[in-house]
Amino acid sequence: MWGIMIISTNRYRYRYSLSEMYDAIRRVYRAGAVLAENRKSQKISEEFIERIMLAVTEVNGCSVCSYAHTKMALESGFSEEEIDSFLSGSDAYVVPEEAKAILFAQNFADAHGQLDEASYQALVDEYGSAGSEVILAAARVMTMGNILGLPLSGFWSRIKGKPYENSSVSYELLMILAPIVLFPVSALELLFRKIGLM
Repeated sequence: MWGIMIISTNRYRYRYSLSEMYDAIRRVYRAGAVLAENRKSQKISEEFIERIMLAVTEVNGCSVCSYAHTKMALESGFSEEEIDSFLSGSDAYVVPEEAKAILFAQNFADAHGQLDEASYQALVDEYGSAGSEVILAAARVMTMGNILGLPLSGFWSRIKGKPYENSSVSYELLMILAPIVLFPVSALELLFRKIGLM
């Protein structure tokens, strides 16, 4: 295929829980809307967003997501070397004006999608409120993608005869199938909150 390193592993770096998945789903609606609006306004370039997403994927170690985002990055004009650099955690291709955002995204992923207010304020100080909102949205969307992609990666590896050391078929299937219930439930919760029933 490509001469690019796709994340390959035999274990989860972190096993997300159902409650973490639900929390991420609840936040991804707003994050998706922010990214959709950014496509029109271009507060943050699509290339910058892709670098944020690659950085989050590298921390979480999601094989499925690294494959998908490698393809997207190549289509956006990234070099194979730049993609390899991000997927290996190197800062060789991090440009100075994006460095704080990339570091924020890595720390956000390392904290399993939990927002540190002091780190976010430092982001606002550097990129302003509007730019920071887009950066956070990109990190949240990619984290949600990783939460879905990690058990899929584990299950796919299991099918190929190489099950993850710290996984089980029941965990993988639960996390793959749970969004079928969690997305509608979270949408109803947000609707009820919006109209004041919660």
